[in-house]
Amino acid sequence: MSDAANLDVFNRRESEVRGYVRSFPTVFDRAIGSTLIGADGREYLDFFAGAGVLNYGHNNPLFTRALIEYLERDGIIHGLDMATSAKQAFIEAFERHILEPRGLDHKLQFTGPTGANAVEAALKVARQATGRSTVVAFTNAFHGLSLGALAATGNSHYREAAGVSLDDIVRLPYDGYLGDGVDTLDLFEKMLGDPGSGLDLPAAVIVEAVQGEGGINVASVPWLQRLRAITAERGILLILDEIQAGVGRTGAFFAFEAAGIVPDLVTVSKSISGSGLPMSLVLLRPEVDVWKPGAHTGTFRGNNLAFVSARVALENYWADDEFVDTIARTSSVLAAELEEIAAANPSLGLTVRGRGLMYGLVCEGDPTLAGRISKAAFTRGLVIETSGAHDEVLKFLPALTIGEDELRRGLAIVRESLAAVLAA
Repeated sequence: MSDAANLDVFNRRESEVRGYVRSFPTVFDRAIGSTLIGADGREYLDFFAGAGVLNYGHNNPLFTRALIEYLERDGIIHGLDMATSAKQAFIEAFERHILEPRGLDHKLQFTGPTGANAVEAALKVARQATGRSTVVAFTNAFHGLSLGALAATGNSHYREAAGVSLDDIVRLPYDGYLGDGVDTLDLFEKMLGDPGSGLDLPAAVIVEAVQGEGGINVASVPWLQRLRAITAERGILLILDEIQAGVGRTGAFFAFEAAGIVPDLVTVSKSISGSGLPMSLVLLRPEVDVWKPGAHTGTFRGNNLAFVSARVALENYWADDEFVDTIARTSSVLAAELEEIAAANPSLGLTVRGRGLMYGLVCEGDPTLAGRISKAAFTRGLVIETSGAHDEVLKFLPALTIGEDELRRGLAIVRESLAAVLAA
């Protein structure tokens, strides 16, 4: 049966809002590690990792075993925000392996299972804690598609779908937005100090240390440090959105660690469960935790299966520095190979940016090129997406557990796909 026939029921019955199936038009059936397997038995190497959900690969046996054991002993599945042994074990593991080694005293709020819900909670509590409403967000930011999170998201494609006005956000230029040599925080600091700027003192600033959907834009260490200093001096809460860039994606557990800063709030989702099960949380400094009981609720804010696999991930990958060292070695291979691809095609003006295993091959000279490479790569057995305001960035998000042989094989497919696109 052809892919078109296999997809008939989706085309007939699923909403037009469906997206990724249009880029990767096949029916997937199984997956293990960095390999997706179609219903027809064809294998695909995965450089997408569920948009950053599967940092530890598909069906990691460490998580699968723990989940099966938990199910077989009739462990609690749904617990709202009641205390369960699974949640207790996760909190203790997160405290031991993540918070304490980094000197963080943040409390944990378990929100609904999407990253957008974590962002909504962070924005709400920041406004409550400060008594102010304005939030600063940045160009090319992506924070989710529920209305509060969407207001902070930059891309017009998503914003136009809101159907209502998106208020209480002031948009400022991200690091590098105005080109090299321009510190965009000069504008922020000038506006804060000028009573005629029209910028009311914000409740918070929300920022990604590395913008994923925005095109793999990397904030420099000095820029992040200055942003932290500006916000701290004026009593503005700093929210780091670590939903895609966190949980090891940029090398350290948190992307902001490279700058040595301590945010007031941190949003975490995507790969925090390890297994791909939905889970989100907000880290908040104790003085920011001004919630009244039940003030931000949700039916699925207690995903106990996710707590089980999340604990196992922390205990097996974050108890020492071995995993961080592995990511660093794999990152060096990825960065070097991408630079070689760019250098081998000087007429295209390709550039490379990223950190850890979150990289982009930027095709600004021809914004359609990244999408054409992605399409050609899929026909050759590689799943890889694009990002950026014009989808001009070929986005590399392989599993953090990917082997070097698999990584090089995928990069070879990228080379072949680029050559085929240029030849066409």
